[in-house]
Amino acid sequence: MEIGDLNPWFFPLPSDSCRVDPCSNHDFMNFIYRVVVSSPVMPDVIIDYDMRKLVFSIVQQEDVLGVSCNSGSFSQTHDLSANELPDAQNDENKHAQITEVQRWKDFSDAYCCERKEVISHDGVEVPLTILYSREAWKKGQSPGLLQGYGAYGEVLDKNWCSYRLSLLDRGWVVAFADVRGGGGPDSSWHECGSGLNKLNSIHDFIFCGKYLVNEGYVHEDKIGAIGSSAGGLLVGAAINMYPDMFRAAILKVPFLDICNTLLDPNLPLTILDYEEFGNPQEQSQLEYILSYSPYDNIPQGSCHPSVLVTASFHDSRVGVWEAAKWVAKIRDSTCSICSGEVILKTNMNGGHFGEGGRHGQCEETAYEYAFLMKAMGIFE
Repeated sequence: MEIGDLNPWFFPLPSDSCRVDPCSNHDFMNFIYRVVVSSPVMPDVIIDYDMRKLVFSIVQQEDVLGVSCNSGSFSQTHDLSANELPDAQNDENKHAQITEVQRWKDFSDAYCCERKEVISHDGVEVPLTILYSREAWKKGQSPGLLQGYGAYGEVLDKNWCSYRLSLLDRGWVVAFADVRGGGGPDSSWHECGSGLNKLNSIHDFIFCGKYLVNEGYVHEDKIGAIGSSAGGLLVGAAINMYPDMFRAAILKVPFLDICNTLLDPNLPLTILDYEEFGNPQEQSQLEYILSYSPYDNIPQGSCHPSVLVTASFHDSRVGVWEAAKWVAKIRDSTCSICSGEVILKTNMNGGHFGEGGRHGQCEETAYEYAFLMKAMGIFE
């Protein structure tokens, strides 16, 4: 049986790249299916899809102050013409549903979201999502921030985030590299960036950074990088390979001393991480891990970019000592004259995901953005 034989109804979605997450639909007999739809240029919107009537309704959407929005609309007429309503409904109800128009707010008129395919070192196309302000962005002159993760098959979060507006309105480009090792079209995308293939994800990230510069999205001397947890390993390894590529970087609770950590089976995630990164107790895998480990490959005497490293004292996933060891070695090994500042900021109360709370997150983001602007020489 083919999908077309089931006469499917496809959810109406915004035209921009978006993400759909199911809500708590615990009543399996209910015809209403609730989801959250979000994109880099559209605030989260909660939508109810009626699987019986083949219509949808907007329940609630996040408000954003201070930015003029575009009221995107989607008429139900097109979908109903392709998927007729059940015969049990009379023509009057059918007409009322066909003429119904749903509207959501998006900011596609003010901010541009582009999806590109970047050719990596081995010819594989890597998805790169690029976000910038239509008014403030200047080709070949704007600063940029490249974000990556590339582990555990996790899809990089590209949902709406109002904090980004602070950078975008200043002309920054924010880009998301969906490198191998993270989530992709199928499980092979994860497998091609894990274990003995981990270097693929690092090269993917580097080629995405080069693409931003070569295509004029970002100034060659104003590109930064950010990675959290396993994403810190990605960024740290990329900096070791190309220390002149990035002007600044933010490593949040980063996994940097991968070899020593995986050699300690008493740590909570060590055994589980053997499948993701390999087991250093096996000689071939040890040599491979040592070839990219951020802590073990710091180039001696090189000029290092400015780096903000954050750690949490009560982090049960990544030990606080990893960030401390890496920062100490960077300060001791790299050129003290031309290298940028390396800052270690330790949260003495929080865990791997911080302390939480809206105000705490605002303060943390403001500190990170202030660091980036200072490192880039932007003081406006």
